[in-house]
Amino acid sequence: MSNKKQHRTSLKDLAAELGVSIATVSRALRSSPEIGKEMQQRVKDLAKRLNYRPNPFAQSLRKEAPKVIGVVVPNLVTHYYAAVLDGIEEEAHRAGYSVISANSHEDFEDEKQAIDNFISLHVEGIVACLAQTTTDYSHFEEISDMGIPLVFFGRTCLTDRFSSVTANGDEAAQLATQHLIDTGSRRIAFIGGPNHLDMVRRRKHGYLEALRENHIEIERDLVICGKIDYQFALQAVEQLLKQENRPDAILAFNDIITFAAFTAIKNCGLRIPDDVALIGFTDDVHAAYVTPRMSAIADQSRLMGITACRLLLKSINGDPAVYKEIVPQQLVIRETSAKNVIK
Repeated sequence: MSNKKQHRTSLKDLAAELGVSIATVSRALRSSPEIGKEMQQRVKDLAKRLNYRPNPFAQSLRKEAPKVIGVVVPNLVTHYYAAVLDGIEEEAHRAGYSVISANSHEDFEDEKQAIDNFISLHVEGIVACLAQTTTDYSHFEEISDMGIPLVFFGRTCLTDRFSSVTANGDEAAQLATQHLIDTGSRRIAFIGGPNHLDMVRRRKHGYLEALRENHIEIERDLVICGKIDYQFALQAVEQLLKQENRPDAILAFNDIITFAAFTAIKNCGLRIPDDVALIGFTDDVHAAYVTPRMSAIADQSRLMGITACRLLLKSINGDPAVYKEIVPQQLVIRETSAKNVIK
């Protein structure tokens, strides 16, 4: 007699076999008019062939289950995303909801899988921040078509369909760049992430505006927008600093890039801020504990999470409006940015 455990066919199995999302399979089995007749039939035929059966026990439990919100973040180990999640959890718990989080690891496929998993779990709504490799938004379009409430924070898309919470990255970047100029820097580099991310575009725009207003030539070699990755940023900054006409200041896009730039400057035997000034978009907690202490553009990340959750709860409760909230960032000047003393 075989002891091999029988595999029960799941929605995920059907979706994988057909090359579609779990959401599509679920709607096809319910004969949803959002799914074409041909696809409905393909799904039902496969379900019959693989002996798929809904789990009535799980369905009955679901009726008694706590109300759950799903959260997708690109990198859960960073202070920024952990603080956002903390804010979401606080607001959700206050309203009687539980929170399940998923880490996309900055990967489009992991992000899609997380969304599919949340759909299978029948979450009440989703809060999400795009992975840096996401350029196809069809999985979010499906969420919209299914009527599942969703709110973006930080990195956003489909802002005509979904509410979003962002920071004033353009204004903050312009203010930080102006501070670098006012304190003696002239060849200021911007180290960013992928150009398709709206957050990158906003921060780069503010940086460029400050240069234009001060009639400082924009040098393409000083604008590096690539992968949000510590080693990538470290090597990019080191190569930049080894040039004969190196930058004398750096504006860094986020905490990963900021600390990569900080290390690269020291690796090159240069002094901060005398040789190279530095300001980073990073959390204020870690910025205060390095030497020299870091000038930072600090997110109110916990407030961003609270705000995103409040907007999601509005949507869950039937508010059809699409909101665009802005949580301001704070420029904190310390020791890494000023080449001369401000009088």
